[in-house]
Amino acid sequence: MSRKVQMLVDECLHTSLVKVATDRDYEAKHVTHMGMGGLKDHELMAKIRDKDFTLVTNNAVDFRRLFRKEPIHAGLVIIVPNVAPAIQRELFEAVLDYVGDRDLINTAIEIDLDGNDTEIREYTIPP
Repeated sequence: MSRKVQMLVDECLHTSLVKVATDRDYEAKHVTHMGMGGLKDHELMAKIRDKDFTLVTNNAVDFRRLFRKEPIHAGLVIIVPNVAPAIQRELFEAVLDYVGDRDLINTAIEIDLDGNDTEIREYTIPP
């Protein structure tokens, strides 16, 4: 199965998230594997824009701000809690279940934990 969404996993998240996505037939790469580790957020944003990536990050504040400046983008996925890699993978799997085959143009998806339950919030960005 081929999907429109090409995920770029930020360096603040574990590299194993790439396998979670590719196991579900998404295209996915990790910032570190692309030689983009250590880039400043605005420098990474330029790469995201150029390659039409959907960014998967834990850095909500900075990337919400940067994505609001983009008139059109391929989407933003925010894994809110700073958690161990195994929980990151579970949360990312829940996001991918939620997204399905949809493209995420100008969409942000945030996932958070509320006790043992996950909360997914979707909104348009820029508003």
